[in-house]
Amino acid sequence: MTDRAALVEAARALDAAGYMPQKSGNLSLRTRDGFVITPSGLAYAAMTESDLVECAPDGAPLTNGRPSSEWRLHAAIYRARPDAQAAVHTHSPRATALSCARRPIPPLHYMITLAGAGGRLGIPCATHATFGTEELAQACVAVLGAELRATLLPNHGVVALGASLADAVALAREVENLAGQYLDLLAARLDPVLLDTAELADAAAQLKGYGRPA
Repeated sequence: MTDRAALVEAARALDAAGYMPQKSGNLSLRTRDGFVITPSGLAYAAMTESDLVECAPDGAPLTNGRPSSEWRLHAAIYRARPDAQAAVHTHSPRATALSCARRPIPPLHYMITLAGAGGRLGIPCATHATFGTEELAQACVAVLGAELRATLLPNHGVVALGASLADAVALAREVENLAGQYLDLLAARLDPVLLDTAELADAAAQLKGYGRPA
């Protein structure tokens, strides 16, 4: 499968899972000349490879079509994070609910280590800025820093990075899973027992290479 076909397939799968309702969210892949991103305002079920938009590193379109309104966000991520080969932005319901409370996800489960920084920072919430703006892009890369691979965008949704498209998609799905666990605890009026630094380090070591061929 080509990179473009994989991008279309991933977008459709996330849409079908309810992570990108009403044409929301966007995905991109780094390319030799910049990045390729999903288009603006097109239903994912109807999207084809030819609808994807190639962009220069600064976000200027290199092909026909209008890139996602969040092209600035993706351009900023690729500039700031050489390790990021793909970026996924979703409006998945439970993580977005937490973002509307501007509440980060604490290190309540070992899978949070997948989000980077050894899990010790949890999954934070960036400062608020209007969608599609350079201010939002800069707020996102500021909270991600050099280590984190996922963050919540206040009153907005989720951003997840990966060394591959598959990694970024898997992380976006895991953020939604963790958000659901946290919300269930809050609904039950239970306080999560958070993992400490040593426990997180042990979990990260155990997860290293998990699910990959020996």
